[in-house]
Amino acid sequence: MTDSILIIDDNEDILEFLSDVLGDMYKLHLAGNGEIAQTILDGEVVDLIISDIMMPGIDGFELCRLIKSNVEYCHIPVVLLTSKNTYQAHIESLEVGADVYIQKPFSPELLQIQIANLLKNRLNIKAHFASSPFEDVRVMAHSKTDETFLKKLDEYIRKNINDPNMDIEQLAEHMNMSRPTFYRKIKSLSSLSPKELIDITRLKKATRLIAQNEFTLFEIAKMVGYSSQSLFNKNFQRYFDNTPLEYISSLVKDNKE
Repeated sequence: MTDSILIIDDNEDILEFLSDVLGDMYKLHLAGNGEIAQTILDGEVVDLIISDIMMPGIDGFELCRLIKSNVEYCHIPVVLLTSKNTYQAHIESLEVGADVYIQKPFSPELLQIQIANLLKNRLNIKAHFASSPFEDVRVMAHSKTDETFLKKLDEYIRKNINDPNMDIEQLAEHMNMSRPTFYRKIKSLSSLSPKELIDITRLKKATRLIAQNEFTLFEIAKMVGYSSQSLFNKNFQRYFDNTPLEYISSLVKDNKE
């Protein structure tokens, strides 16, 4: 999947330059001001934002502050570009939550490396969460706002984990979001669909129950909301790369050692 980048600058020459530098590697959305950027954020999955600081209306600092304080977007890394070569500007960029601060003029290679590193680090976190049976969902949080969001969501899924009919509508309503907004938030945070996140939460609970050695696999499948043993086995192998029986064997081996 190609990562999506939103570029915000009131200078058309800069937008064209950044499009040339990044267009072959990423899906780009271009905005000439903060208001257009807001519209794009409301309708698209955005993986990273690049914004100039000096813009009429909402400047880059204020835009970054708004993004980082909004639960719908606060997970998105922000790169601020500026011609300001001052200590105070650098401090202010950190205060509003910018992930990277780059002074103009800059080399295209520097920008490309910074972007690649930000996206790679977040992808590694997502992959680690998805494949690690005991990893907490909050490992994917990039801010206190994200942590609170994920904690509330995780608690709701766990509370209703034995309901095989739990779906995105229920989750979105609980989180006070529209379905599209909730979907974009979860997809951007975890690279998972809400359904996949529910499945992983079910399976992580299952690994804990398996470790207790108090229930059969059939009982555990029912306890975590699977209507069939075969679907439970299939999803378990998909996410953890071994079957429930192989997982039990690995636990027995670890205990012997």
